Amino acid sequence: MTTDRVLRILIATDTYPPDVNGAGYFTHRLAEGLARRGHRVHVLCPSERGEPYVTVNEGVTEHRVRSGRIPVHDAMRFALPLGLSGHADRLVSRLDPDVVHVQGHFTVSRAAIGRARAARIPVVLTNHFMPDNLYGYVRLPEVFHRATGALAWRDMVRIAAMADHVTTPTPRAARLLLEKGFARQVEDISCGIDLERFHPRPEERTALRAEFGLPDRDTIAFVGRLDVEKRIDDTMRALARIVPERDAQLALAGTGQREQELRDLAAELGIADRVHFLGFVPDEALPRVYAAADCFTIASTAELQSIATLEAMSTGLPVLAADAMALPHLVEEGGNGFLFPPGDISRMAELLLEVLGSPERRRSMGEASRRLVARHDHHRSLERFEAVYESLLVSPPVRSKVQRTMAA
Repeated sequence: MTTDRVLRILIATDTYPPDVNGAGYFTHRLAEGLARRGHRVHVLCPSERGEPYVTVNEGVTEHRVRSGRIPVHDAMRFALPLGLSGHADRLVSRLDPDVVHVQGHFTVSRAAIGRARAARIPVVLTNHFMPDNLYGYVRLPEVFHRATGALAWRDMVRIAAMADHVTTPTPRAARLLLEKGFARQVEDISCGIDLERFHPRPEERTALRAEFGLPDRDTIAFVGRLDVEKRIDDTMRALARIVPERDAQLALAGTGQREQELRDLAAELGIADRVHFLGFVPDEALPRVYAAADCFTIASTAELQSIATLEAMSTGLPVLAADAMALPHLVEEGGNGFLFPPGDISRMAELLLEVLGSPERRRSMGEASRRLVARHDHHRSLERFEAVYESLLVSPPVRSKVQRTMAA
């Protein structure tokens, strides 16, 4: 630990496993990582069952609050507002945490911030939010995206102003928050990656492909939700262009609303036998998916960091990524991979051929990925969060009149 004291930490989040998304995974790994470092960690989050309950997992006490289904997102639930503030109030009073760390600005996070402010407990807020990730579910006409996005950002900035310390996963995400009107310093702290858990093992590649039912051929991997903002159809179209030249396939690990559309597209493109839907892969098996692949692709344009890309890099894979949002932070052009203009299928196909065409190039790029990802070691991220918590306890920030009014 970077601190000598055992901290009482309450993490409030509107998404937590079994939810499948980057924010949920980050929060889960943060909570368990802090608990392993000796801290007393509690998580306030929606119940995946609907009814509230309390349980302990890996040293983390989970306080699951009553929830309902999100109509536009089958895989997630939201905390029901009725009674939530009282629940958060009682929990904060009972636990008396040293710090409250919220993971956004939605229902659970708002309730926790309000109770923490009233109790004069320091608040850290980490932003994982981008309106772009919601458009595929809400199905608003594109003409309304700018207006609704502006309103969503304004709301997010208002809530973030109530926190004592605000973080984001990357410098680009920090700049984005400032561009949207946040008026104070934002610190970028990587989501982090377990370099020991995700590691190269090329000698096992053939056996791991067999484990997942994959033919032993050049394998492109994508891990994540099969939803519209991930733009997996771009990768499939690029694959269709290179198949006449390369014996390649795409392995998709994840589930989502677009799965049937993607299956139909694979058939339409004539590559149904080369696109493998692995479905939901349990967390313990996830490292083996990356190890079964030759490279990793991500065509999304709405990533504030991309934990999946970090995992692929840690496994020693070359990365092909869209030149958008925070993904350029993870790709050293020509070093550990390549960037392509979003939606440029031709360029994506060219780069896939370049990476897959040379085993030596693949190996050197994979080694570069492993070197570059070292700066994202999750131990460093945990240490930095500990230091942030400690600084707020040693020198509590002076809150402005505006902040006090908002908290009330």
